Amino acid sequence: MGLVASLSRPGGNATGVNLFTQAVEAKKLDLLGKLVPTAATFAYLMNPNNPGADATTKEIREAARQLGRPVDIMAAKAAGEIDAAFTTLAERRTGALVVMADQYFDEPRRAQLVALAARHAIPTVYGQREYAVDGGLISYGTDLAETARQVGSYAGRILKGAKPGDLPVLRPTKFEILITSRPRRRSG
Repeated sequence: MGLVASLSRPGGNATGVNLFTQAVEAKKLDLLGKLVPTAATFAYLMNPNNPGADATTKEIREAARQLGRPVDIMAAKAAGEIDAAFTTLAERRTGALVVMADQYFDEPRRAQLVALAARHAIPTVYGQREYAVDGGLISYGTDLAETARQVGSYAGRILKGAKPGDLPVLRPTKFEILITSRPRRRSG
């Protein structure tokens, strides 16, 4: 995105954390393929306003091709579009769904997504643990607690005089998967 010169030497007065959420989207599809081997088709629910949407969609298509299964790309940037996407998924008898790791899909839409996946009995993988905690089937993504520890360490180094531009942009070192044995059914 051009915010830093490179990940290893950001330069200037910048450093930070890149969660690389888009990089794990294809892995989430691979997990679904293993956890739901009977799924003949997949779908990917994405926010078209996400700056990485095009690149991530390309990765998802390639991952589905490698699994030998078709994938429907569903776009949603409004609550009504999420409802419509799930209606379409149910009509098409979609075997499994990956929800893009995107802030738009967080609260209050997290509850909507978990409820719709349960109502339509579509095995779904999400990008944050809160989805599985709230009754979603699977979550896979960056361990945010570990990332917070990394950020705290960087803050300490900067406060002790390190130049931010000399510190590499942090990348996740730990990922977590949560699988709910029985997703909760919610009304709504």
